[in-house]
Amino acid sequence: MISKKLIDLGVLALRQRNSRGTFKPHISLRFRNDGGDLRTFSIDTTRTPGKHPQPDAYLITHAHSDHHGKSAMLSPNAVCSDKTATALEIRHDKKYVGNICGVGEEIEVEGVKVKTFPTEHTAGATAFYWENDVGTRILVTGDVKDASKLPSCDVLITEANYGDPADPTCHFTDDLEGMKCALFEHESVAFGAYEFGKAQRAVELIRGFGYDGAIRMEARTRALTRSMLEDAGELTGFDSEGEDGVFVVAPWDLNKLPWNIKKYVLSCRMDYTYPTIRISDHLDACGLEDMVRKINPEVTLVYHPGGDRPSKFSKHLNSIGIDSISIDQIGNVLSNEFI
Repeated sequence: MISKKLIDLGVLALRQRNSRGTFKPHISLRFRNDGGDLRTFSIDTTRTPGKHPQPDAYLITHAHSDHHGKSAMLSPNAVCSDKTATALEIRHDKKYVGNICGVGEEIEVEGVKVKTFPTEHTAGATAFYWENDVGTRILVTGDVKDASKLPSCDVLITEANYGDPADPTCHFTDDLEGMKCALFEHESVAFGAYEFGKAQRAVELIRGFGYDGAIRMEARTRALTRSMLEDAGELTGFDSEGEDGVFVVAPWDLNKLPWNIKKYVLSCRMDYTYPTIRISDHLDACGLEDMVRKINPEVTLVYHPGGDRPSKFSKHLNSIGIDSISIDQIGNVLSNEFI
């Protein structure tokens, strides 16, 4: 039984309930450190009210809202990368009060040495790795675009945004040539991209394609891009003279731009009004499976996103001989287990 295997590895996966009696987002892990002290790390979740016992760490893998950094950043027990902390402060206009480290560095949390690794999902996106008292290697990835630098582990906690092998939309490759053609074929072109993550990747690609002119962006997107990228080049606002040029704006703001600008959305979703160029910040279904095979865990726990993708990816892993459990099973299967 997979839940028994986790317990044998010295790891308890659990979901906590909030004041309304429903499960908080995502999960927590309980284990013992080298000194035998019980520790709890909560992963990509909202804070526990102050009147209740706090986890030893709120691990924030990156600054997207569905990973709940807006809440966790207000706890002194928060842990994230320096770029994630900066992005959270810009996005939410609040002071990050937790602990930071550079991606690739090590930070000690309550007697636990936690190593960090890049996932390339966003600037500053971080995977966390540590060992418990019995030597079990634990890796939390968050969302992943590039798994090449992630280490092997015994317990893997990962995502399944595009983890349904039966869904054709979960199989894709980035259409870099399509984006390059769109950039240079039109005198004025706009790319729809979320302000954090996709917008910065769009700028990196635009510069990589050889465009060195100004890129027009909304003020907060400019602030994020300048903070995240060292070589973003010239970034300007919409109030600059003229209507020509290259724009990077939120997909829902494309219709606010002048009619003569050619408009695209950078996404793997196909439900937008404007033409879509497939540019993703995630691994597709095959990439996720290859990542798990490479990391070679004894147990894989799939915790993100909402909906049935975690369950579908977990079932797929089990079908190919990789022991896995999904977040929807945790509250029912593991909440009454103890180390």
